[in-house]
This record gives sequence, structure tokens and C-alpha cells, in this order.
Amino acid sequence: MTTLEAARAVGPGLDRVDAPMKVTGRAPYPNDFSYPGLVHAALVHSTVAAGRIRAIDTSAAETAPGVQAVITHLTAPRMEPGPMTLLGASPPTPLQDDRILHHGQHIAIVVASGPEQARHAASLVRADYERTEPLLDVHDPRAPVVENPWGLDSDRGDVEAGFAAADVVVGGTFTTPDNTNNPLGLMSTVASWNGDSLTVHDSTQWPHNVRATLAAVFKVPESGIRVLAPYVGGGFGAGLRVWPHVILTVLAARQVGKPVKLVLTRPEMFTSVGHRPDSVQQIRIGATRAGDLTAITHEGLSSVAMEDDDYEPVSACSAVSYACPNVRTRDRQVRLNIPCPGSMRAPAEGQGNFALESALDELAHELGMDPVELRLRNYCEEHPLLGLPWSSKALRDCYLQGAERYGWSRRDPRPGSMRDGRWLVGYGMAGVSYPHYQVPCQARASVHRDGSADVRSAATDIGTGTYTIMTQLSAELLGLDVSRVHFDLGDSDMPYAPQAGGSGLTSALGNAVGAACRNLLREFLDVVKDDADSPLRGATPDGVSVSDGRIHLTGAPDRGESYTDMLVRHGLEELSADGRSTPPQPDGAGMATAGAFGAKFVEVRIDPDLGLLRVARVVSAIDGGRILNEKTATSQIVGGTVGGIGQAMFEETATDPGTGRIANATFGDYLVAVNADVPDMEVIFVGGPDRATPIGTKGVGEVGLVGVAAAVANAVHHATGRRIRSLPITIDQLL
Repeated sequence: MTTLEAARAVGPGLDRVDAPMKVTGRAPYPNDFSYPGLVHAALVHSTVAAGRIRAIDTSAAETAPGVQAVITHLTAPRMEPGPMTLLGASPPTPLQDDRILHHGQHIAIVVASGPEQARHAASLVRADYERTEPLLDVHDPRAPVVENPWGLDSDRGDVEAGFAAADVVVGGTFTTPDNTNNPLGLMSTVASWNGDSLTVHDSTQWPHNVRATLAAVFKVPESGIRVLAPYVGGGFGAGLRVWPHVILTVLAARQVGKPVKLVLTRPEMFTSVGHRPDSVQQIRIGATRAGDLTAITHEGLSSVAMEDDDYEPVSACSAVSYACPNVRTRDRQVRLNIPCPGSMRAPAEGQGNFALESALDELAHELGMDPVELRLRNYCEEHPLLGLPWSSKALRDCYLQGAERYGWSRRDPRPGSMRDGRWLVGYGMAGVSYPHYQVPCQARASVHRDGSADVRSAATDIGTGTYTIMTQLSAELLGLDVSRVHFDLGDSDMPYAPQAGGSGLTSALGNAVGAACRNLLREFLDVVKDDADSPLRGATPDGVSVSDGRIHLTGAPDRGESYTDMLVRHGLEELSADGRSTPPQPDGAGMATAGAFGAKFVEVRIDPDLGLLRVARVVSAIDGGRILNEKTATSQIVGGTVGGIGQAMFEETATDPGTGRIANATFGDYLVAVNADVPDMEVIFVGGPDRATPIGTKGVGEVGLVGVAAAVANAVHHATGRRIRSLPITIDQLL
């Protein structure tokens, strides 16, 4: 499979094309939309975590000023379950019975003329519960356990024999807490019905999934539903599913016969749109004195909601990261009375890498071996499970170039040996990978008589730079200046696109855009194939190149003509073409499709008396395949690293063990990394285009977070001699 050569449009750090809209306040986010006669909705939540609603009194709410409807499980119509999606089952449909499965569950929706009136009326709804004792702890023996939820448990070799052959065995229990996605933009939905036709503005990372889900739930044709999300105020995975509040907003709009807007509050974000589930991981690693791995076992236990599914195979990273002959991985989920978990940036890998890379650092310490050397010694050139060469892998260069840029050779390996004044100094590192993910995608490209181009697909840009890189890619493929290309997205009426998540959109969409642009060139050549006045008469796609708004014979730039001339001469206003991409298949390609790889190098400072922990410096060396825009890609790695610092040091969603209530559901109580916590960061990209796809890209949205927590914990051990196995790393652990 050939890979496109980089040209002037792709690669340079082009400023975001959507930046002027954002900085001037003209970018339309979902909660910015309105309609004539728009009314507002507010949610009512359960105040218990388990049981049934014995009675619900809505009389005071119904007579409150401005109230137009109060919908509960007693008055809601029967709605269908949401469909199975590429990411698993849809969350349970709301208001279908009297059962309570978690604290904060939506038990009613109130519609009123204004948002304050709706919120006031919602506070007047009273529910009487028949309570049962909630299950809230993964170690509760009463909680149902799901074994091998995704069929990914793996066995390679003989682990018992591997441990018997080991000279050194390390291991322990590693724990990670619930984290909550918390994008800056509150999730919002605006719904407007016109008969059986429906328009929805939603904070989604996947418009087509919203369309398909609403069609199934309300039993209306997909063709009559339009979902719009041209701008989304962040997501981090929170917008990947169609959550109950979206369905309730659409239901309310149908019930009152008016457009309805619902904007979640910050506390509602903690119970309504998913969270990273907690995990308990048992890991053991055996090795020879020379540092050759002999065996790994990795068992992950994570929480899941009572009647939902979530994809979090935390142990899976240990099956493919290193060239160890004997590996066993196991995953289990425990069903609890908690809000539905969901994907949060680097799902599963963010938790699993913390345990694996921390244990490897412990092994390196026990062996008296440099942590980088240990990883290089056990480097796997082929996919350990498939036995196929990777489509690309520059992880070795990530280790070597990252270590050189960081100054790793200055590290004194003795714990507690490095100081800066009264501060203890620690150096830590971690190897990083994120799995390949790509699904089918479609795009459409058009060139107009004025020589401009429109390219579109129903993807979303949640701040990652999709608008920009697809504009660049389209401009390169069509031979146009980027100022002449308009890329449009965020509309389910456009060609199908998958979710902005899993670090898979750039490859899926980029390959579809590439196919559409190449097909459009064929359309132009077909128009002039019998045109005696065209210097491109009889030319084939393999024999032409594009530049300056023209198609010309390769090697003969004077033998060609502009898009405008071809369209004018043939009486056409524009030409359009569709393109689609399909994910590569490892067996057919003879190689294992590779995700991104990387290495994280972190320096920490610790006050030995106060237990204060500061991250002083981070170097990220990343193999992200072909980088379409180094500026936006660097921004992704920096943003992911900030999220990793939050995971390592601050973020923990605290659930009251007696009631199931989330106790810190505000930004005043839920800590995230802020400017003062973010150090100097350096990002270097290594490697080249990936062989598995035409444009050669690999996603970098998630890989920036993976490994940060382990590298921080490893640096803490280097600074203090304390091995931290529980996140977040807090002052009390360091005193």
C-alpha cells in the first residue's frame, strides 16, 4: 500500500482554521442554538442509590410558574432500547420503570418557559423510596461479577514455568480511582420536532450514533432525523454515547410540542455522561538477572453499572507490550450501584499502563538495571500475539531520542540521591502504547467553478484540530491553497463518519477524504477525456499531478489546465465525488496494524518535610505515524500530558460509601491540573508514515495521557525510595 508524500499543505504548523470563529465568539456550540417558542428543561435526580420509587409527587412542580410539563416514569411513554453500537450497548432508556440503580439517576424531567423556572420546579418534585442497600465496592462479595467481559483474556506460553525460571519476581496491587471527564463545555441538547422529523443540536462526539439511537428509541426513520454538532466544548469520551438526558430532551420536545433546550449542570456531569471506572490490578513480573522477562501475569478488576456495559480491558496492554514468552492476562467487571462508566481519554490503557510500567520500574531497580535498558532488552519487533511485523513501530527511537533530549544519562540511579537545595529530585520514565483503532468512514469532495473546494463528512472536532488537518489534507490532494478549501463537519446529513474517539478518527476520515479527492480528480479527467481542446485529453490518474488549482501531466506542469477552465468549458458549476475508507485487515496486509507508541520522561520535585509533589519537566517522544500538523499534534500530546498529571496527582471522584452520592461533584472539590501544576513540556515526534493506511497516520489523541502516571510514580520512587501503587499520589502518601 502506497503512502502519499508530504507536500507544502501538510506538516507545517498551520494555525487552526476555526480559531477566528472561536476567539470572536462566533462558533456555534449546541447550547447557543435557539428556536422560536423555545422552552427549557431541568432534571430531577434520585437521592438514593438503590431501590424503587414508591411514590412521586409532582403537584407542586406542575403548578409552579412557567411549567409546561413534568414527565416521570408514570407518564413517560414506552420507548425502545437503544441499539448496539461500535462501542457496545446503548445506556438504559430512561423513565421506563420505578427502579433506582444509582444515586443521581434521572427520575423526572421538568419543562418550563425559562431555565430558572425549570430548575425551581424540578426542586419541588418529591419522591418516596423503598430503599435497598446499595452495592458500591468492587470487593463486596454480594456484587455480581462478569468474567472476561470482552473475550480478550489471553494466555501465552507457560507462566508458572516462566516464574520458576525467574531469578527475580516483583509485583503487587495497583489501584486507580474513578475519574470524571469534565470537559469545559457543559453537555447540552436542543431538540425540535416537526411531525416525525427531528432536529437535534447535541454535545456529541458522534452525530450518526445519536441519529441511529433516537430513530430506534422513538421508532421514526433515520432519514427524518438531523443531528448537528459543528462545535463541541470538549469531550474526552463523554460525548461518545447517547446518554439518557439526550433522550429525555427529545421526549420532552415531543410531549410539549415545542423546541426544548437542556444544559446539564456541573454536578449533573458527574452522574450523567460517564466516568473512568476505578480499577484494582494484580501484576507479577519475573525476569532473569540479565533482565530478560520470563513471565507476566496481569489481572484487572474494574467497576461497571448494574445494567450497562463499558469497554475497559485494563490488563490487555500486558499481552502485547513486551517480548515475554509467558504471559497471562485476565479482566473482570463488578456490577455496582454507580452511574454508568464510559470512555475517558485513554480508556483501559490509562489504568493498565500505570500498573505495568510501575512494576517494570520496580524490576529494573531490583536488577540494578537502567529502566530504559530493561525496556530495550525486551523490545518486541513483532506483535506478540499475531506473530506479524508491525505496520510501523518507532518505539526504540522514542526511548533513545527521548532519553537524549531529557538528559536521562544525568540520572543517579540511587533513590534519594538527587537534590536541588532542599527539594528531592526524581527522574522517572515509562513506555507507552495505544492500540490501533479504525472503522469505515465516508467523505465528499466538491470543486466549484471559482476554483474553491468544499469537503465534508459527519465527523466532529472536539478541539483536536480535525477542521484544520482535514483542510490541509484536502488542499494537498487537490493542489489548492488552504485558503481555497472549506472543510465542513458535525452534521448527520453529511456522509457517514465514526466517532471522534479511540484515536481513530484522523486515519478513518483522512483516508476517506483522500479517496474522495482522488475520485474527484478522476471525475475531472473523465470530463476532458475526449476533449480535443484539453491538454489532459486521455490522461489517467496515475499520470497527473496537481498544484496551484490545476491538474497537469506529471513532469510537465505546462501541460495542464485549471479546475475553473474545465468546468467553464463544459458548462458545469461544480464536480463532486465521494470516497470511503475501510480499516486494514492484519491477515490480508501481512502485518499487525499499529497504534501510536511513545516514551514519557518526567522530573519531579518533592519537599521531604511537607510532602509537596511538583512535576518540574516532561519530555514526550511519540511515534504517531505521519504528522499532518505538528502544531495541533503537539497540542494533543501536551493536553493529554496535562490530563495524565491530573490522573497521577489530583483526580479522584469520591463516592460516599454509605449513600452512593458523589461527594465532590464541583470544580471546587474535584481537582484537576491547572496552569500552576503544568511544567515545561517538550514533545518530539519520531518515526515515519504508517504502512497500513494510504495517508500513513496514527492517532495521537490518547497516547499523550498514557504513561504519565507511571512515569510520575517512578520518579517519586527515585526521589524518595517510596513505591506508590495507588492513584492519585497525595501528600499523605509522601509524608
